[in-house]
Amino acid sequence: MLIWFVVIYLAVSIGIGLYAATRVHNARDYIVAGRNLPFPIVLAMVFATWFGAETVLGISATFIDEGFRGLISDPLGASICLMLFGLIFAKRLYRLNLLTLGDFFRVRFNRKVEVALSTAIIISYLGWVGAQMAALGLVFNVLSDGGISLTQGTLIGAGVVLLYTLFGGMWSVAMTTFVQMIVIVLGLLYVTWLAGDMAGGFSAVVGKAAADGKLNFLPSADLLDIVSWIAALLTMALGSIPQQDVFQRVNASKNEWVAVWGTTLGGASYFLFAAVPLFLAYSATLIDPALVTRLMAEDSQLILPQLIIQYMPIGAQIIFFGALLSVIMSTASGTLLAPAVTFSENILRGHYPQMTDRQLLLATRAAVIVFTGMVATYAISSNATIHHMVESAYRITLSGAFVPLFAGLFWKRANNLGAGLAIVLGIGTWLFLEIFVPEGDIEPQLYGLIASTIGMLLGAWLGSRPGLEKTTQG
Repeated sequence: MLIWFVVIYLAVSIGIGLYAATRVHNARDYIVAGRNLPFPIVLAMVFATWFGAETVLGISATFIDEGFRGLISDPLGASICLMLFGLIFAKRLYRLNLLTLGDFFRVRFNRKVEVALSTAIIISYLGWVGAQMAALGLVFNVLSDGGISLTQGTLIGAGVVLLYTLFGGMWSVAMTTFVQMIVIVLGLLYVTWLAGDMAGGFSAVVGKAAADGKLNFLPSADLLDIVSWIAALLTMALGSIPQQDVFQRVNASKNEWVAVWGTTLGGASYFLFAAVPLFLAYSATLIDPALVTRLMAEDSQLILPQLIIQYMPIGAQIIFFGALLSVIMSTASGTLLAPAVTFSENILRGHYPQMTDRQLLLATRAAVIVFTGMVATYAISSNATIHHMVESAYRITLSGAFVPLFAGLFWKRANNLGAGLAIVLGIGTWLFLEIFVPEGDIEPQLYGLIASTIGMLLGAWLGSRPGLEKTTQG
């Protein structure tokens, strides 16, 4: 009965996505929904895209194991990223009226910078979208009681997300996400209320978490611990800023006000609501400690699904898994579109500048298909946890893309040489340490960020003054 309700829900989601495809008449409709999305939809897209599998399954499992100290990157860093983007970056980028972040790097710097950073952005999505596909495989495996393998579930989930993203693009993402956000919020609140009641109430769950030391999130007085804490925070807070999916939501807004406040309040909403799955997961330690102990040793990501199946009535199970699928699909569809758009616009179109609008649309859809296959393969072959896959995705963009974006927008002296050095030194330093010093006390991407900053400063000092400052004036 449960799995049939899930099938019906998936069919409805596909139907909404295909209906949205009727609004797509050109590449701009497909990529940024004609820049016509109102505030409620933009807020829902920002919130629901980031409130993904890692939030419900990954972060909640990490919280049981490590407490708030394990969540510095997400949700704290992720929320800071969205609010910073809305308050600082959104207005200037919106006014440029570009399709992708790669377009900005080309206009502000040059074609080489565009290709290098677009490639880095595309690579970063492997981990994030792969995490969503892996989570879909996990959900189908649990729902079928093992009848559907993790690999089969991943492929089924990838096919569903591909189907409605392929035809409707950003319009499908917008419409399905708005519906899915309603299911997410109402469904998780209801299930959490039931679980809290089973665990003895809100104060009992929070009290146990406090007694177990899970509510501590600040670093100790040790310098190394402080630096490690900062590295974890910055990886997501700054590394996620030069990302196409965030930019796309800003750029699809109907005006500047929507672009700024839809993103900012979407980030704040994400931070506040991320507490719900944390509470839900920790209530399991009171409801069935033996279950939690066993699954922590086997696969901690199964704690919430197994809690719901074993202790909740069928109605609550339907609501929870409907909400969970909404969480995953809303994130997967948006993050699947972003790298495909970046590839077609900033890699492919540069080689074929005479592409028509129709050819760009077809190329983007083809890129969606190819990237779906890539992330599904990555999800099947990776042994990393969902939380770790997401957390690792932004190391390359923190190391190489953040400094060129920030300096390009806000510093007139930023030039082509500085951007090139920022990319080479930043990504080069990160890769060297990632490969040869993987167990260092400080995360390699923090060294990469420092090296990237030095590269930009050196380039500004050694190179010629740029001639495109006017492109970033607000």
